[in-house]
Amino acid sequence: MTSEPAPAPARPYRGVPADQRRARRRATLLAAGLELLGTQGWGATTVRKVCAEAGLNDRYFYESFPDRDAFLLAVVDEQVALGTDVILSAARRAPRDPQARTRAVVTAVLDFLTDDPRRAQILTHAFPASPLLQRRRIEIIRTLAAIFAAETRETLDRVLLSDIDVELTGLTLTAGLWELFTTWFRGDLDIDRDHLTDYTVALILSTTELAAPLHHRLR
Repeated sequence: MTSEPAPAPARPYRGVPADQRRARRRATLLAAGLELLGTQGWGATTVRKVCAEAGLNDRYFYESFPDRDAFLLAVVDEQVALGTDVILSAARRAPRDPQARTRAVVTAVLDFLTDDPRRAQILTHAFPASPLLQRRRIEIIRTLAAIFAAETRETLDRVLLSDIDVELTGLTLTAGLWELFTTWFRGDLDIDRDHLTDYTVALILSTTELAAPLHHRLR
């Protein structure tokens, strides 16, 4: 039985290889998705509008994404990846001191969300509007809680909590702070950013410190 010949590789167009052109089109679509999702909301971010915003034919949309849901998750996941890098970079640059490092990370997170208002809009409106993003939210919280656990062990000379209690503390703080930041960005908290930062830093530090004696009392 004769095997069919392999398809010929796509030739460069104007000197740009095909895989680079695909990557550029994908990045353009994601940028269009961020603009629409961050300004007009979940329901308005349709394939047709995304392609119009990107200036691309819809066949290029389906070249990179199987459907609208996969695309919208990719838009959010890209921003989460950027935010995670911001957190890790801030932690690496800060001194190995719980208070200094916590303040550096909290400040970096708020800078990330305020530097581009579309991110805060997605946090406050797109997530609540979409069951799909609500499910993704659970995964994001677990990822952030794991970062919290790693930073706790790296920063503290002695971690009195068990591994499971560090995980529980991380999940509780991450989920709670998500709701706190969402409420603040929505304008439903009459406090300024400095107050929010100070409160968040104090909450993280006090929760980590107070959980250890609680753990020993429960044993």
